[in-house]
Amino acid sequence: MRVETVADDAAFREFIELPSRLWPHDLAVPLLESTIRAWYRGTSAHPEPIRLVVVRNDDGRVVGRSTVHTDARLDEKFGVTSQLFGATDFASAEVASALFEHLDETARAAGKQQIVGPVSLLPNQSAGVITSGFDERGFVDSAWNPEWVPGVYEAAGFVRTQEAQTWSVDVGAVEVTAPTAAEFAAAGIRLEYGDKSKTDTLIPELLAVLNGSFEQLPYYTHITPAEMKAATDGLSFLLDERLLLLARDSGSGEAVAFILVLPDISPFVQKVRGRLSPLRQLELLLTRGRYRREAILIIQGTEPERQGRGILTLLSRQLQVNLAEGGYRRLRTTTVGLDNTGSARQFSRFGGRPLHGSTLYRRPTSPASTTPTPTGPDEGIA
Repeated sequence: MRVETVADDAAFREFIELPSRLWPHDLAVPLLESTIRAWYRGTSAHPEPIRLVVVRNDDGRVVGRSTVHTDARLDEKFGVTSQLFGATDFASAEVASALFEHLDETARAAGKQQIVGPVSLLPNQSAGVITSGFDERGFVDSAWNPEWVPGVYEAAGFVRTQEAQTWSVDVGAVEVTAPTAAEFAAAGIRLEYGDKSKTDTLIPELLAVLNGSFEQLPYYTHITPAEMKAATDGLSFLLDERLLLLARDSGSGEAVAFILVLPDISPFVQKVRGRLSPLRQLELLLTRGRYRREAILIIQGTEPERQGRGILTLLSRQLQVNLAEGGYRRLRTTTVGLDNTGSARQFSRFGGRPLHGSTLYRRPTSPASTTPTPTGPDEGIA
């Protein structure tokens, strides 16, 4: 096995195509090719370089891949320097071993204290290895891998950290009534919906609430305007306006909480293998009605001073009503930490169930005897 940096278009194509060769097309959802191309070209919003690597076997065939990257914000948050990796797939434990050795060498050369991943590109973006729910398909911005993968990490000395779950809610499983005007008034808020024509002004408001809402979480790093713009690129194209709910203060009009849900286009992304070319985007636009039966809760948050007042519960009730009225049958959610019981209750109260277990993995850089042992929350990450 040998590990090589992706340095030409042929290797880039091999990097892109590997997951489709390894994993069932009806279970794994590929990362968008446009996202990976931005990493490769250095045009992404990530503030530090991203190196794409592939693992080749003796025949020269690509059998593994990963990104190799860092983020000073995460180092500052943890108080521990980390070598990050992401978009990671491997055909066997032998392939993984070669990849892990390369990550270890890279971390050691850069003076990093630990290796953390898989994160694409940060823990508060797309991240993790699934540890249960292997028969359930993944979805956009979520992980999927076969059952043997966690054991490979753990046999290689990685330990679990930031364990979480995705959730699935069958719309209508529990009878839900929309909040009354009096309930919104009692909470000091008014309800507003997304407007496709105003996403440019709405996104900065959501970013402010988002950063404030999650600041206290040990793994969370502030999302920059550039990163938010990249993450919401095409939002107006996908948005079902009744699924972006915003709570505004009744007096000031400032945004204090929100829920962002998008139609689940994962089957289309699987169909096109992550290649959303302009022609494919037109196809999606013309057939978008097919993808308004299931939805994904991308993110939700409440300003810290308004947390614990039931505002998100009001928005969640309204969301369930809107999903039912819109003909949606199922809501999936991105990962919720096992210690984040408040967010989990927003789904369990509507009959939701855990879908996938997930975890990140962490391992001190070797040789351990000469490398400072990580400290802080969960030895460096939480």
